[in-house]
Amino acid sequence: MHQDPENILSVADNFVTSTKPLSVVPVKTGHINDSYFIYPGGNDPAFVLQRINHAVFRDVDGLMSNISRVLKHLEQKDLSAYGLVPLRVIPDRNGHAYYQDAEGNYWRMYNYIPGSVSYDLISDPTLAREAGKAFGTFQLLTSDLNGAGLVETIPDFHNISTRLKTFRETVERDPEQRVAETEEEIRFVEDRAKEMHSILNLGASGKIPVRVTHNDTKINNILFNAEGKALCIVDLDTVMPGYSLYDFGDAIRTGTSAAAEDEEDLSKVDIRMDLFSAYSEGYLSAARQFLVREETDNLACSARFMTFLIGLRFLTDYLGGDHYYRIRFKTHNLVRARSQFRLVSRMEERSKQMEKIILQLSSV
Repeated sequence: MHQDPENILSVADNFVTSTKPLSVVPVKTGHINDSYFIYPGGNDPAFVLQRINHAVFRDVDGLMSNISRVLKHLEQKDLSAYGLVPLRVIPDRNGHAYYQDAEGNYWRMYNYIPGSVSYDLISDPTLAREAGKAFGTFQLLTSDLNGAGLVETIPDFHNISTRLKTFRETVERDPEQRVAETEEEIRFVEDRAKEMHSILNLGASGKIPVRVTHNDTKINNILFNAEGKALCIVDLDTVMPGYSLYDFGDAIRTGTSAAAEDEEDLSKVDIRMDLFSAYSEGYLSAARQFLVREETDNLACSARFMTFLIGLRFLTDYLGGDHYYRIRFKTHNLVRARSQFRLVSRMEERSKQMEKIILQLSSV
């Protein structure tokens, strides 16, 4: 919930800024943290102030340690050579990466990126290619940073074994008496459960390395300039140790679907292959420099995995009584799950084509 502007300015005064904050404007986007543009004067905001939702991110020390470590690592690179600009954590007056107020709220401040814009949807292959290049470059620039050294701020975030265990326990309990109406979806999950362990198994066997992963690779977490070139990756709250395949897979899930995540008309649900090809081209233009063979070979199936995983989480939440995801109507999570599972099916049908595209691009 957004607070009184005078209170926000008093919070902003606790950070080390070269100019005094004079005015504040709430940022209307975002669902987790409360965000504000801080203006010292002039037309452009100089800073972004955020109240961290510590009900979601309970380990604020670990969260900000991850973010600070990754951003400091990126600043050691020649970002301008990639057309990028740095995102910086502004310290509080005690030199900390965040400030805690008297009410126990946690706050942080970033520099504002002038002239930046963001998009909620990938509208065409040109934007898809640039988005893929941006996240591929982010992984490239952090590929020499030990991902295992980061804090796992959300334990087992993409762990399919843990997610399936929770799902099966929920089916067994059937607290809302919804199992009978979802037998087809439950069968869909179980038919693919073994296959969906492939990435986890590759990691456990040491065939793919633990890397720094963003874990929320939606297009709106990239800032672009007016010409459509990527400037900066933002929203680093879920930066954790993980596998590169998770980031690629979720970007394809969210960025190349022909329909909304909660589309009820399943005939509209499909993967746009023009966007998949363009995103993959952009991503591999940067990522082929550091990916190992097993990572490249599994890029196509990572899209199915991440789509399956999110569908599984929607279905689990529906069966359990809708406690995690916000819903607008009673069967919203079930609609979401069905849409994601339909997208998995379409990806299965197009898997050979997707693998061929990746093979061609990775051997350029």
